[in-house]
Amino acid sequence: MFKRLLLTASLAITVGATLLMGSSMEPTTAHAASNMVPDYEVKLLLNPAVVLGSDFKLTSTVLSTFSMPTTVTKMNVAFLDTSAKDIYNNGWSPRIRKTEGESDFELSYKKRYAITNNNINAALTQANNEGFNSGDSNYEAQVEWGYQKQTLSITRTKSGSKSGYSGMDLPSITDARSLMISNAPDKFNNWVSSGWGTTKLQSSRYYGPVLAKRSVGTWSGMQLYIEVWPIKNAAGTGTEYVVEASFKTTSATTASTKHDQLITFLQGKGWFLAQDSLKTQLIMDRY
Repeated sequence: MFKRLLLTASLAITVGATLLMGSSMEPTTAHAASNMVPDYEVKLLLNPAVVLGSDFKLTSTVLSTFSMPTTVTKMNVAFLDTSAKDIYNNGWSPRIRKTEGESDFELSYKKRYAITNNNINAALTQANNEGFNSGDSNYEAQVEWGYQKQTLSITRTKSGSKSGYSGMDLPSITDARSLMISNAPDKFNNWVSSGWGTTKLQSSRYYGPVLAKRSVGTWSGMQLYIEVWPIKNAAGTGTEYVVEASFKTTSATTASTKHDQLITFLQGKGWFLAQDSLKTQLIMDRY
């Protein structure tokens, strides 16, 4: 009984002191995680009718201009989605890729945000509000900087393997589903509702594959990539070649400056195609 009275008295003193001090006590402030810090990839299109030879390879003039070897790296790429494109229509692109010289398949889960009026911070803030912030080191943020259009992409990349495949072969759609489902990150899986991502992948099909080829050289002191993507044409009767030059940098200033300089350089050569690169959209539309 005595202990209970002491406890009651102690609580009363504590509560009273708290009430008296309440006006001078500072409230606890919750600090939200900061926005992700992106890198930048400038992507510009070249005119395939000018930069590709009759063999649909880069001409010797293009190769020599950027000090590129004649050897290329092949990449076999496909996206997974339902026939209704439920995943793509929610801003996600699950992709499987086999790169020449690598033993495993690369599995990526990319979320895209449109950048309006060059306001990169607004897109980063929107991504932050949806759970992508600087505290999550598993995802990489990148501003894809095209001719006129910019897009924020946030990607989680994993690797997976399946026996019975060799060379540049992608796995069967059944095996591809299995790989993408077993490696699906939580943010993707629970985007619309719990288990949404893997449920959609269970009924997914391939969009693609596309066997692209990459050449690596230099321009203005930077590493430059040129990729040639043979994509099914709109009629489905032939092939349309998309040729894309790109470079990466961690600096927004460098990206902006070199973006304009590369356009000017390519225009001077007569190689530039004044359109934004929409490879993923073309593949999703045509396969």
